[in-house]
Amino acid sequence: MKKFLALIILSLILGSSIASSNESIKKDGFVIPTNKWKDKIKINENFQVNNPEDKIIIIYNHGSNGNDVGLKDCFWIRELRNWAQLAGDKIDGKEIMVYVHCQGQLEGDLGAKLGKIGMWMKKWEGPYPGTSKMDRRVEGNLEVIKKFVKMGVPKKQIFMSGHSCGGWATLRLTAEYLEEVGGGISLMPACFWNLSKKYKVKKVGYEKAMEKFHKKYPGMAQWRQDQIDIIKKGNAPVLIFTHPMDQFEGLTSDWMDDVPNFKRVVISEKKTVNGKKCNTAGSNWEEPLKNFHIIDFADCFMQYHPMIKEYIASRLK
Repeated sequence: MKKFLALIILSLILGSSIASSNESIKKDGFVIPTNKWKDKIKINENFQVNNPEDKIIIIYNHGSNGNDVGLKDCFWIRELRNWAQLAGDKIDGKEIMVYVHCQGQLEGDLGAKLGKIGMWMKKWEGPYPGTSKMDRRVEGNLEVIKKFVKMGVPKKQIFMSGHSCGGWATLRLTAEYLEEVGGGISLMPACFWNLSKKYKVKKVGYEKAMEKFHKKYPGMAQWRQDQIDIIKKGNAPVLIFTHPMDQFEGLTSDWMDDVPNFKRVVISEKKTVNGKKCNTAGSNWEEPLKNFHIIDFADCFMQYHPMIKEYIASRLK
Protein backbone atom coordinates (compact mmCIF):
# COMPACT_ATOMS: atom_id res chain seq x y z
CA MET A 1 0.00 0.00 0.00
CA LYS A 2 2.83 2.36 0.92
CA LYS A 3 4.56 1.61 -2.38
CA PHE A 4 1.32 2.31 -4.22
CA LEU A 5 0.90 5.67 -2.48
CA ALA A 6 4.53 6.50 -3.15
CA LEU A 7 4.02 5.82 -6.85
CA ILE A 8 0.94 8.07 -6.91
CA ILE A 9 2.83 10.89 -5.20
CA LEU A 10 5.78 10.46 -7.56
CA SER A 11 3.50 10.52 -10.60
CA LEU A 12 1.86 13.71 -9.35
CA ILE A 13 5.25 15.34 -8.85
CA LEU A 14 6.45 14.27 -12.28
CA GLY A 15 3.15 15.28 -13.84
CA SER A 16 3.30 18.77 -12.37
CA SER A 17 6.89 19.19 -13.54
CA ILE A 18 6.04 18.14 -17.05
CA ALA A 19 2.98 20.36 -17.09
CA SER A 20 5.11 23.32 -16.08
CA SER A 21 7.00 23.00 -19.36
CA ASN A 22 3.70 23.43 -21.20
CA GLU A 23 2.32 26.16 -18.98
CA SER A 24 0.97 29.02 -21.03
CA ILE A 25 1.60 32.74 -20.59
CA LYS A 26 -1.11 35.15 -21.68
CA LYS A 27 0.46 38.51 -20.94
CA ASP A 28 3.01 41.00 -22.20
CA GLY A 29 6.16 41.70 -20.27
CA PHE A 30 9.90 41.34 -19.92
CA VAL A 31 11.46 37.90 -19.52
CA ILE A 32 13.47 37.91 -16.30
CA PRO A 33 17.01 36.61 -17.00
CA THR A 34 17.91 33.15 -15.70
CA ASN A 35 21.31 31.78 -14.71
CA LYS A 36 20.54 28.13 -15.44
CA TRP A 37 18.45 26.40 -18.12
CA LYS A 38 16.15 24.83 -15.52
CA ASP A 39 15.48 28.03 -13.58
CA LYS A 40 11.85 29.09 -13.33
CA ILE A 41 10.65 31.44 -16.07
CA LYS A 42 9.14 34.67 -14.81
CA ILE A 43 7.65 37.68 -16.57
CA ASN A 44 7.87 41.28 -15.33
CA GLU A 45 4.73 43.09 -16.52
CA ASN A 46 6.06 46.51 -15.56
CA PHE A 47 6.61 48.38 -18.83
CA GLN A 48 9.70 50.30 -17.76
CA VAL A 49 13.22 50.55 -19.12
CA ASN A 50 15.91 52.22 -17.04
CA ASN A 51 18.74 53.87 -18.98
CA PRO A 52 17.02 53.09 -22.33
CA GLU A 53 20.00 54.28 -24.38
CA ASP A 54 22.01 51.41 -22.90
CA LYS A 55 19.46 48.69 -23.66
CA ILE A 56 18.83 46.33 -26.57
CA ILE A 57 15.16 45.39 -26.83
CA ILE A 58 14.15 42.11 -28.48
CA ILE A 59 10.39 41.95 -29.04
CA TYR A 60 9.48 38.26 -29.18
CA ASN A 61 6.32 37.06 -30.94
CA HIS A 62 4.70 33.67 -30.38
CA GLY A 63 3.41 31.18 -32.92
CA SER A 64 -0.24 30.31 -33.54
CA ASN A 65 -2.33 27.23 -34.31
CA GLY A 66 -4.84 29.37 -36.17
CA ASN A 67 -3.28 31.80 -38.62
CA ASP A 68 -6.25 34.17 -38.97
CA VAL A 69 -8.53 33.50 -35.99
CA GLY A 70 -8.51 34.71 -32.40
CA LEU A 71 -7.04 32.34 -29.80
CA LYS A 72 -6.78 32.21 -26.01
CA ASP A 73 -3.13 31.17 -25.70
CA CYS A 74 0.05 33.03 -26.53
CA PHE A 75 3.34 31.69 -25.14
CA TRP A 76 4.48 28.40 -23.63
CA ILE A 77 7.04 28.39 -20.84
CA ARG A 78 9.47 26.16 -22.72
CA GLU A 79 9.69 28.48 -25.71
CA LEU A 80 11.06 31.27 -23.51
CA ARG A 81 13.96 29.38 -21.94
CA ASN A 82 16.49 30.29 -24.61
CA TRP A 83 15.40 33.93 -24.42
CA ALA A 84 15.69 33.91 -20.63
CA GLN A 85 19.28 32.77 -21.09
CA LEU A 86 20.01 35.56 -23.58
CA ALA A 87 18.30 38.24 -21.48
CA GLY A 88 20.76 40.13 -19.32
CA ASP A 89 23.72 39.50 -21.63
CA LYS A 90 25.53 42.56 -22.92
CA ILE A 91 26.63 43.54 -26.41
CA ASP A 92 29.02 46.49 -26.67
CA GLY A 93 28.06 47.45 -23.12
CA LYS A 94 24.32 47.38 -23.86
CA GLU A 95 22.06 44.98 -21.96
CA ILE A 96 19.62 42.69 -23.76
CA MET A 97 16.02 42.86 -22.61
CA VAL A 98 13.47 40.43 -24.08
CA TYR A 99 9.87 41.62 -24.27
CA VAL A 100 7.17 39.05 -25.02
CA HIS A 101 4.20 40.37 -26.96
CA CYS A 102 0.92 38.43 -26.67
CA GLN A 103 -1.30 38.72 -29.76
CA GLY A 104 -3.29 35.51 -29.69
CA GLN A 105 -6.57 37.36 -29.32
CA LEU A 106 -6.19 39.20 -32.64
CA GLU A 107 -8.37 38.10 -35.54
CA GLY A 108 -8.36 38.72 -39.28
CA ASP A 109 -11.41 39.85 -41.23
CA LEU A 110 -11.63 36.55 -43.12
CA GLY A 111 -10.94 34.44 -40.05
CA ALA A 112 -13.78 36.19 -38.25
CA LYS A 113 -16.09 35.37 -41.15
CA LEU A 114 -15.08 31.83 -42.04
CA GLY A 115 -13.58 30.49 -38.83
CA LYS A 116 -10.52 28.26 -38.40
CA ILE A 117 -11.80 25.42 -40.60
CA GLY A 118 -13.47 27.66 -43.17
CA MET A 119 -10.15 29.30 -43.95
CA TRP A 120 -9.12 26.03 -45.57
CA MET A 121 -12.13 25.63 -47.83
CA LYS A 122 -11.59 25.50 -51.57
CA LYS A 123 -14.38 28.01 -52.25
CA TRP A 124 -12.15 30.82 -51.00
CA GLU A 125 -10.04 31.67 -54.03
CA GLY A 126 -8.39 34.91 -52.90
CA PRO A 127 -7.09 37.53 -52.78
CA TYR A 128 -7.43 38.18 -49.05
CA PRO A 129 -10.34 40.57 -48.44
CA GLY A 130 -9.64 43.24 -45.84
CA THR A 131 -7.14 43.15 -42.97
CA SER A 132 -5.61 39.83 -41.91
CA LYS A 133 -4.45 38.76 -38.48
CA MET A 134 -0.89 38.94 -39.77
CA ASP A 135 -1.45 42.56 -40.80
CA ARG A 136 -2.77 43.30 -37.31
CA ARG A 137 0.18 41.55 -35.71
CA VAL A 138 2.54 43.78 -37.67
CA GLU A 139 0.54 46.87 -36.67
CA GLY A 140 0.51 45.79 -33.03
CA ASN A 141 4.28 45.38 -33.00
CA LEU A 142 4.73 48.81 -34.55
CA GLU A 143 2.75 50.28 -31.65
CA VAL A 144 5.01 48.53 -29.13
CA ILE A 145 8.10 49.74 -31.00
CA LYS A 146 6.81 53.31 -30.85
CA LYS A 147 6.39 53.01 -27.08
CA PHE A 148 9.98 51.89 -26.65
CA VAL A 149 11.25 54.70 -28.89
CA LYS A 150 9.21 57.20 -26.88
CA MET A 151 10.90 55.87 -23.74
CA GLY A 152 14.28 56.68 -25.27
CA VAL A 153 15.40 53.38 -26.79
CA PRO A 154 17.18 54.07 -30.12
CA LYS A 155 15.44 52.39 -33.06
CA LYS A 156 18.58 50.55 -34.10
CA GLN A 157 18.61 48.87 -30.68
CA ILE A 158 15.13 47.38 -31.12
CA PHE A 159 14.86 43.95 -32.76
CA MET A 160 11.78 42.11 -33.93
CA SER A 161 11.76 38.36 -33.34
CA GLY A 162 9.40 35.42 -33.23
CA HIS A 163 8.75 31.72 -33.67
CA SER A 164 6.58 30.14 -36.41
CA CYS A 165 3.77 32.66 -37.17
CA GLY A 166 5.73 35.09 -35.00
CA GLY A 167 8.75 34.42 -37.19
CA TRP A 168 6.64 35.10 -40.26
CA ALA A 169 5.45 38.36 -38.68
CA THR A 170 9.11 39.23 -38.17
CA LEU A 171 9.77 38.80 -41.88
CA ARG A 172 6.73 40.90 -42.75
CA LEU A 173 7.50 43.78 -40.39
CA THR A 174 11.18 44.06 -41.29
CA ALA A 175 10.31 43.91 -45.00
CA GLU A 176 7.95 46.87 -44.73
CA TYR A 177 9.27 48.87 -41.78
CA LEU A 178 12.99 48.23 -41.49
CA GLU A 179 13.54 51.92 -40.72
CA GLU A 180 11.69 51.39 -37.42
CA VAL A 181 13.97 48.64 -36.06
CA GLY A 182 17.56 47.48 -35.98
CA GLY A 183 16.78 44.11 -37.53
CA GLY A 184 14.95 40.83 -37.09
CA ILE A 185 15.51 37.29 -35.83
CA SER A 186 13.06 34.80 -37.33
CA LEU A 187 12.81 31.30 -35.88
CA MET A 188 11.19 28.50 -37.92
CA PRO A 189 8.97 30.98 -39.84
CA ALA A 190 5.69 29.40 -40.90
CA CYS A 191 2.01 30.30 -40.76
CA PHE A 192 0.30 28.06 -43.32
CA TRP A 193 0.25 24.73 -41.54
CA ASN A 194 2.34 21.65 -42.27
CA LEU A 195 2.96 22.24 -45.97
CA SER A 196 6.28 20.41 -46.05
CA LYS A 197 4.80 17.20 -44.63
CA LYS A 198 1.25 17.34 -46.00
CA TYR A 199 2.33 17.81 -49.61
CA LYS A 200 5.30 15.42 -49.37
CA VAL A 201 7.82 17.98 -50.59
CA LYS A 202 10.76 15.66 -49.93
CA LYS A 203 9.26 13.05 -52.27
CA VAL A 204 7.67 15.09 -55.06
CA GLY A 205 9.69 18.32 -54.95
CA TYR A 206 8.73 21.90 -54.16
CA GLU A 207 7.09 22.86 -57.46
CA LYS A 208 4.75 19.87 -57.64
CA ALA A 209 3.87 20.22 -53.98
CA MET A 210 2.98 23.90 -54.37
CA GLU A 211 1.01 23.15 -57.52
CA LYS A 212 -1.14 20.72 -55.53
CA PHE A 213 -1.46 23.24 -52.68
CA HIS A 214 -2.66 25.97 -55.09
CA LYS A 215 -5.14 23.59 -56.67
CA LYS A 216 -6.64 22.41 -53.40
CA TYR A 217 -6.60 25.70 -51.47
CA PRO A 218 -6.24 28.52 -54.03
CA GLY A 219 -7.04 31.37 -51.62
CA MET A 220 -4.67 30.24 -48.89
CA ALA A 221 -1.89 29.48 -51.39
CA GLN A 222 -2.24 32.88 -53.07
CA TRP A 223 -2.30 34.65 -49.71
CA ARG A 224 0.96 32.93 -48.76
CA GLN A 225 2.57 33.85 -52.09
CA ASP A 226 1.45 37.47 -51.81
CA GLN A 227 3.19 37.72 -48.46
CA ILE A 228 6.33 36.07 -49.80
CA ASP A 229 6.40 38.67 -52.56
CA ILE A 230 6.21 41.46 -49.95
CA ILE A 231 9.01 39.87 -47.94
CA LYS A 232 11.23 39.38 -51.00
CA LYS A 233 10.71 42.96 -52.13
CA GLY A 234 11.69 44.26 -48.70
CA ASN A 235 15.03 42.40 -48.82
CA ALA A 236 15.62 43.13 -45.13
CA PRO A 237 18.80 41.93 -43.37
CA VAL A 238 17.17 39.30 -41.15
CA LEU A 239 18.73 36.34 -39.33
CA ILE A 240 16.58 33.26 -40.03
CA PHE A 241 16.68 29.74 -38.62
CA THR A 242 15.00 26.83 -40.43
CA HIS A 243 15.19 23.04 -40.13
CA PRO A 244 14.71 20.75 -43.16
CA MET A 245 12.71 18.28 -41.06
CA ASP A 246 10.29 20.94 -39.82
CA GLN A 247 6.89 19.65 -40.95
CA PHE A 248 5.57 23.14 -41.57
CA GLU A 249 7.95 25.02 -43.90
CA GLY A 250 11.10 22.95 -43.51
CA LEU A 251 11.41 22.09 -47.21
CA THR A 252 9.37 25.01 -48.52
CA SER A 253 11.72 27.76 -47.34
CA ASP A 254 14.33 27.69 -50.10
CA TRP A 255 12.77 30.82 -51.64
CA MET A 256 14.57 32.64 -48.82
CA ASP A 257 17.88 31.91 -50.52
CA ASP A 258 16.79 34.30 -53.29
CA VAL A 259 16.67 37.23 -50.87
CA PRO A 260 20.19 38.76 -50.92
CA ASN A 261 20.14 40.32 -47.45
CA PHE A 262 18.74 37.30 -45.64
CA LYS A 263 21.13 35.34 -43.44
CA ARG A 264 19.52 31.92 -43.33
CA VAL A 265 20.84 29.23 -41.03
CA VAL A 266 19.73 25.71 -41.95
CA ILE A 267 19.94 23.58 -38.83
CA SER A 268 21.17 19.99 -39.27
CA GLU A 269 18.72 17.32 -40.41
CA LYS A 270 19.04 15.53 -37.08
CA LYS A 271 17.68 16.28 -33.61
CA THR A 272 21.09 17.58 -32.64
CA VAL A 273 23.09 20.79 -32.99
CA ASN A 274 26.83 20.29 -33.46
CA GLY A 275 26.47 16.79 -32.03
CA LYS A 276 24.56 17.92 -28.92
CA LYS A 277 21.24 16.18 -28.33
CA CYS A 278 18.23 18.44 -28.04
CA ASN A 279 15.99 18.32 -24.97
CA THR A 280 12.89 20.44 -24.45
CA ALA A 281 11.01 19.43 -21.32
CA GLY A 282 10.37 16.52 -18.99
CA SER A 283 10.44 15.95 -15.23
CA ASN A 284 14.04 17.13 -15.11
CA TRP A 285 13.90 19.24 -18.30
CA GLU A 286 15.55 16.39 -20.16
CA GLU A 287 12.77 15.17 -22.45
CA PRO A 288 14.22 14.54 -25.94
CA LEU A 289 13.04 16.75 -28.79
CA LYS A 290 10.26 15.11 -30.81
CA ASN A 291 9.01 17.97 -32.95
CA PHE A 292 11.54 19.59 -35.29
CA HIS A 293 9.40 22.73 -35.54
CA ILE A 294 10.30 23.64 -31.96
CA ILE A 295 14.01 22.92 -32.02
CA ASP A 296 14.52 26.58 -31.08
CA PHE A 297 12.83 25.76 -27.74
CA ALA A 298 15.46 23.12 -26.97
CA ASP A 299 18.61 23.44 -24.89
CA CYS A 300 20.82 22.58 -27.90
CA PHE A 301 19.75 25.85 -29.52
CA MET A 302 21.88 27.70 -26.97
CA GLN A 303 24.80 26.97 -29.27
CA TYR A 304 23.34 29.59 -31.62
CA HIS A 305 23.31 32.32 -28.96
CA PRO A 306 26.77 33.62 -29.99
CA MET A 307 25.57 33.87 -33.60
CA ILE A 308 22.47 35.79 -32.53
CA LYS A 309 24.58 38.21 -30.51
CA GLU A 310 27.03 38.64 -33.39
CA TYR A 311 24.13 39.49 -35.68
CA ILE A 312 22.78 42.07 -33.24
CA ALA A 313 26.25 43.59 -32.84
CA SER A 314 26.59 43.91 -36.63
CA ARG A 315 23.31 45.83 -36.77
CA LEU A 316 24.31 48.26 -34.01
CA LYS A 317 27.18 49.69 -36.05
